Amino acid sequence: MKKYTGLLFVSLLSGAITLGAYKIIFESQSDSSSVTLAPNYSKNVNLGAEKIDFTSAAESTVHSVVHVKNVTVSNVPRNPIMEYFYGYQGNKQQTQIGTGSGVIISEDGYIVTNNHVIQNASELEITLNNNKSYKAKLVGTDTKMDIALLKIESDEKLPYIIFGDSDEIKVGEWVLAVGNPYNLNSTVTAGIVSAKARDLSNEGLQSFIQTDAAVNPGNSGGALVNTRGELVGINTMISSPTGSYTGYSFAVPSNITRKLIEDLIQFGNVQRGVLGVEGGELNSNAAKEIGIDQTQGFYINKVTKNSGAEKAGIKKGDIITALDDKKVNGFSDLTSFINTKRPDEIVNVSIIRDGNLKTIPVKLTKKELLAFEYNGIELEDIDTNDKKEFKIDYGVKIKNITNENYLDYAKELEGSIIMSIDGMKAENIDKVSSYLNRKKGSKAQYQIITKNKQIVRIIM
Repeated sequence: MKKYTGLLFVSLLSGAITLGAYKIIFESQSDSSSVTLAPNYSKNVNLGAEKIDFTSAAESTVHSVVHVKNVTVSNVPRNPIMEYFYGYQGNKQQTQIGTGSGVIISEDGYIVTNNHVIQNASELEITLNNNKSYKAKLVGTDTKMDIALLKIESDEKLPYIIFGDSDEIKVGEWVLAVGNPYNLNSTVTAGIVSAKARDLSNEGLQSFIQTDAAVNPGNSGGALVNTRGELVGINTMISSPTGSYTGYSFAVPSNITRKLIEDLIQFGNVQRGVLGVEGGELNSNAAKEIGIDQTQGFYINKVTKNSGAEKAGIKKGDIITALDDKKVNGFSDLTSFINTKRPDEIVNVSIIRDGNLKTIPVKLTKKELLAFEYNGIELEDIDTNDKKEFKIDYGVKIKNITNENYLDYAKELEGSIIMSIDGMKAENIDKVSSYLNRKKGSKAQYQIITKNKQIVRIIM
């Protein structure tokens, strides 16, 4: 017993000495101003992620994300040399298969995906997460925002995803990307929102959500959801020199997507409301060049004739700072908001004019009612009758010529169709106006189909 008591005493004494030494060391360090401990940021981030439950959002989303198969059948060009030696070989066809993702948005089978996923499809097949397959029909597309709407028929109520408010997501917020990369069904990756209102089109038409969630070929058309499992975007593209994920991916915001598909269901096409202004994003250099102090906002250097902006009194030199209380720092902010609106809707436009802030209500105009003018040449989009008459599916019409240098040719050119400008395909007014605005008044070469159906090239 004495032996054990002695051992216990020695142990207690050793512990006391150790604790005393520990206290002396740390008290000594606390007295020194030179000792600084850096926070462990890596650990803080990891703890933040661990507190968020991704499983519920992933479980609810994978059942509403589908696999899209695009079967394209095209004619193989004839080979005159082979036919010379072996005779006529008939028309040969070539079949190509592409794959991507889609998102079920209603229990009766409406599915949203990217336009580039289903482009030129001869046949579309949808496979659900339970491996059931359906033939799909195309309801409509919007090539500018790369959105397409499909429909399948099923006897069962289908699992569908609920739309979230993409305007409310924050930079740094966690999101999940769900799709079928490289034909790997029901793949879920996580990341954060890296940026909002990212314009990658050089035409001011698109306003992407940028994330660092891993997205690869096959993810296109899949879902970007928040941690509640709500749809906040449609994954569309990646920024990569290799074609595979290298750090950033981009999605069409859900608010824009919802407006587009509602238009396609209700009207059969996209209803675009137009504010009717042209200009650019402000920064220090632009402000200095213009001679103003404001470095944020959208500077107006032109107001379109007969537009809602002109009728409401918006002027050249005005700076747009907000639309319906949504802050506008540049063109992508402006377009992302307007893309959620329809013709005849009223938008409250906050502007700075002569140093004073004022708000002007503007009634949005239907895009088809407006024309674009460049160097005294007024242009407009072609309509259905033009497509039938000229047997074309794209182009821009010369509506009117007021430039004195070209008045001798006005009768012949008015009503003609521009097919390309400086070799660029003239798909529509949006693309043409964006390109010509960058030329800043310099001449361009036009390939034109005249009213007599002759193809001519003119420099104007």
